Amino acid sequence: MKTSVSVRAYRSCFTNPLSMEELPDIAAVASLLSSPARASMVWALIDGSRRPAGELAACADVSAQAASRHLALMLEGGLLEVQSNGRAREYRIANSEVACMIESMAALAAELAADRSLLARLPRKNSVQFQQARTCYDHFAGRFGVDLLKGMLSAGWLECKDQESEFQLTATGAEGFTEFGLDLSHARMQCRVFARPCSDITESAPHLGGALAASFLDICVNRGLVLRSRHSRTVSITPAGWEAFRRAGLFPSL
Repeated sequence: MKTSVSVRAYRSCFTNPLSMEELPDIAAVASLLSSPARASMVWALIDGSRRPAGELAACADVSAQAASRHLALMLEGGLLEVQSNGRAREYRIANSEVACMIESMAALAAELAADRSLLARLPRKNSVQFQQARTCYDHFAGRFGVDLLKGMLSAGWLECKDQESEFQLTATGAEGFTEFGLDLSHARMQCRVFARPCSDITESAPHLGGALAASFLDICVNRGLVLRSRHSRTVSITPAGWEAFRRAGLFPSL
């Protein structure tokens, strides 16, 4: 019987174990989020926003001095970056890869401890809409984001071969995204993964992340197909949006 790639890789961990020097420093990254205060701060930034230290201190319910120490650690560790806006210094998540890591950890935490799920902290009035359609940093998430990825795979826009972690764009997909108005050459030039699965905190399936996903969200917003909320990560699909997605074959049942 032919051995699968995943089984061979699993066995190789025992036949060819990595030395401690070769292992990525997972513990260092995990320690940066081991503090509830730091976890609260990065979760407040998961929408891609920039916030001053005072606002993040309030989100984490810590003093300004404590917030400064926490932010310094996350800056040094590469989780955050800081930008000057006049006299103010504003913090944001360093990049999309960090954001996907945080969302994935949040999804795992929710799965392992449902009674302490992050969803339990959400305002009740926002919970349904939060689960339905929202952003994860700079791309679609929630049930809509998951269904959108399924539609792209079913329509043959994307494919995933040999259990790889990244999606491949097909000729059909290139044509479809271009018809939406997306500049694929610009998306490919970004210094980040082009198309990858990203764990969803409210769904048991991934949504699409990466440069392609970010560009698709931008074009949908610019065309008025979706509307962003001013006060949360939630998004609303407009009638024109549903029609555009249906005509593209991404939601054929509509």
